[in-house]
Amino acid sequence: MSVHLIAADEAMARYDRFDAIIDARSEGEYDEDHLPGALNWPSLDNEERIRVGTLYKQVSPFEAQKIGAALVAANISRHILAHVLDKPKNWQPLVYCWRGGKRSNSLALILGQIGFKVHLIEGGYKAFRKAVVDDTPRRVQPLQWRVLCGPTGSGKTRLLQALAAQGAQVLDLEAIASHRASVLGVIPGQPQPTQKAFETRLWDALRRFDASRPVFVEAESKKVGNVTIPDSLIEAMRASPCVRLDLSLEGRVQLLMEDYDYFVKDANYFCERLDRLADLKGRAMVDAWKARVQAGHTAEVVAELLEKHYDPGYETSTARNFRHYVQAPVLHLTGPSHSAMAEAAGQWLAQTPKAR
Repeated sequence: MSVHLIAADEAMARYDRFDAIIDARSEGEYDEDHLPGALNWPSLDNEERIRVGTLYKQVSPFEAQKIGAALVAANISRHILAHVLDKPKNWQPLVYCWRGGKRSNSLALILGQIGFKVHLIEGGYKAFRKAVVDDTPRRVQPLQWRVLCGPTGSGKTRLLQALAAQGAQVLDLEAIASHRASVLGVIPGQPQPTQKAFETRLWDALRRFDASRPVFVEAESKKVGNVTIPDSLIEAMRASPCVRLDLSLEGRVQLLMEDYDYFVKDANYFCERLDRLADLKGRAMVDAWKARVQAGHTAEVVAELLEKHYDPGYETSTARNFRHYVQAPVLHLTGPSHSAMAEAAGQWLAQTPKAR
């Protein structure tokens, strides 16, 4: 048998050396959050976990353990037949469950008896989750942040993508959060991660950065949709050098019409999202916007949303939260096109120090 207990922080340090990360918890637990890149091999699925838990409470722990053992054995057999038969002898997985208990131990024991070198996280997901929370500020602190500021539609996300395409280090918080960070920022067909999953994905991105090179990030508020940026990161961003993007109103409308094309294609969906602004802008204004969207004047409504909803107060709010915003250099964008963004990215990179 070759099963080795490993502490969560050690598993973090050696994370990329394992051939597979295996989550032995149920599908529901896995969906809430899991280690980056983990495969879900449930020792008990959702229904089985409920069944065994009910037996444990209503009948006895002993009866629950008998049924649980039979179910776990059958599930592990299926996982081995489906996923393990092609693995070489030197295959080394990292295995975990909720607290490093029976579900992961059972899987690790059998894999170890086959002859694989198996590592088992001591304390399971719960320990790793705590390690993620503790390690995130340590990952944030040494990084050199460069913050893209600009009102809605000014091209911050497109510029981030252009920077990444030219080899820069980029942290795309909206991509990690699956949200475009406004009341209209829901992305159809892309549910947001849970707070725990957002933080795990963020940690996974942070651990990959080279502290000797700057990291470009878009200015965000504390919340991106329903998830919250950790204090250590938002504070570091607010204390870091900024650049102010300048794009014409016409260019901003064009960009938003392209990037939010699902609103252009589905007037009813756009109107449903506009209803969420009624408390802020008044029912009469929102109903007028909705009527114009239904009449095909979406671009005009987008321009008014920028001028009457998004832009008022932007300068004051950003200057209050990002201490270097007022004196930040301005990056003038010739247009919203990807070629214009590539040109601007090259211009900014040329002016950005490569190291401390």
